[in-house]
Amino acid sequence: MKELLIKGNQAVDELAKQVKDRYYPAYHIAARAGWINDPNGLIYFNGQYHAFFQHYPYNENWGPMHWGHVVSDDMVHWTHLPIALAPSQDYDIDGCFSGSAVDDNGVLTLIYTGHVWLKEFGDDSAIREVQCLATSHDGVNFEKHGVILTPPEGIMHFRDPKVWQQDGQWFMIVGVRDSQDVGQVFLYSSDNLRDWTFQQVLAKTDDSDVYMMECPDFFPLGDSYVLMFSPQGMKPKGYQYRNRFQAGYLIGKWKPGSPFEITQTFTEFDNGHDFYAPQSFVAADGRRILIAWMDMWESAMPSKADKWAGILSLPREVNLTSTGKIIMQPIKELASLRQDEKTISHVTIERTQQDCELSTVQCELIVEIDLTKTTAERAGLKLAASKDGLQGVWLYVDTQAHRLVLDRAMAGEGVSGYRSIPLPEGNLLKLHIFMDHSSIEVFINDGECAFSSRIYPVNPDKTMYLFAENGILTTNYIKYWPLHNMSEKS
Repeated sequence: MKELLIKGNQAVDELAKQVKDRYYPAYHIAARAGWINDPNGLIYFNGQYHAFFQHYPYNENWGPMHWGHVVSDDMVHWTHLPIALAPSQDYDIDGCFSGSAVDDNGVLTLIYTGHVWLKEFGDDSAIREVQCLATSHDGVNFEKHGVILTPPEGIMHFRDPKVWQQDGQWFMIVGVRDSQDVGQVFLYSSDNLRDWTFQQVLAKTDDSDVYMMECPDFFPLGDSYVLMFSPQGMKPKGYQYRNRFQAGYLIGKWKPGSPFEITQTFTEFDNGHDFYAPQSFVAADGRRILIAWMDMWESAMPSKADKWAGILSLPREVNLTSTGKIIMQPIKELASLRQDEKTISHVTIERTQQDCELSTVQCELIVEIDLTKTTAERAGLKLAASKDGLQGVWLYVDTQAHRLVLDRAMAGEGVSGYRSIPLPEGNLLKLHIFMDHSSIEVFINDGECAFSSRIYPVNPDKTMYLFAENGILTTNYIKYWPLHNMSEKS
């Protein structure tokens, strides 16, 4: 594997010379060049946070998967390390697919899926997927130890292991597509990370269209357990499930040796255009943190023209409310990116748009809208907008449909479509917004809902407007911060 890693790192070095700044993120994880998708191996280990990701270092398209690698002291300022894994063995020759990382008595240990095409490259009708193990004693260089788990007879799609230790025992869940094209999650146990015993089918989809439950994760939250996964095949249902694939969770009760008793049915984690394969880990202080791939399969990716594709979402803290709802908020450490704050108080506009004279190319915003005094048919924000207010991403309240809408039809190169949620209850609407060079993340009412979407604005202005159509918009305040690059220390 060593020679392949050297070759992959050299390829990234050469490709990075062609990467342009126009869409490249300032404070989100991305490869220096090449393709990335799912986050892998998220872990706090020996005083540092490690994040790995699916990576193809040779060009901007998906290819035989490697594991890219970044580290951070604070989950905000990330540093690239050399590629951790490359496909090199007969059991992973066509890809080191997704997986997880654990601390095995001081040894950083990766458990990942080895993928092999048995016919033509990309032909899903004949594949072999097995779970594999690699270790590192320095947190940078990894040694492969081969296959530790093979699929049951008749199952080909068997991937994305999530491993954790509980009460002195190791557990692993794996996403499965069975021989009848039904998505399932299998649970295994082990005493040593090498020898695994099947325990149970932890979950099985009740949606006949879902043929695979990818990238599963299973963790305690409050007094419940959350099974997080990315179902493939789910059909759109009204305003819901509009992306190529979804990402969401089930909530239930579980303890080792018992079935997972589901108490809440599938709920989407994020209602934007680009949110897939989320994975979680535990921060140094015990918070449960989640990171996802902020892209979507079969989406337009204009950054490919600049020799890179794919970013990861901002880290988010997840908690369970007393009513059994998961809320998701940006981690508090992101405040370290803030530069000088600007506050605009009590703005009311009627049947017009107002230039706020704020650049939204790389910033954080908190906007509070008074819904009791907002009567316009559509009212809200135009972000990364042109000076005439026509181009940009629109985030607005639709008072007739009683929905909050994120519309990127005019948000730039290659992207289109809108996403919406029912307008949250209450008199106030709080929008916490992060804008990067090619992304927007919106956290609504302290994390009750979220929109995460890629945008590719081509206008040079990228300013912010307030607007109201056929009525009034009233904001209580707007707080605004330009943000540092994650490579900069404030």
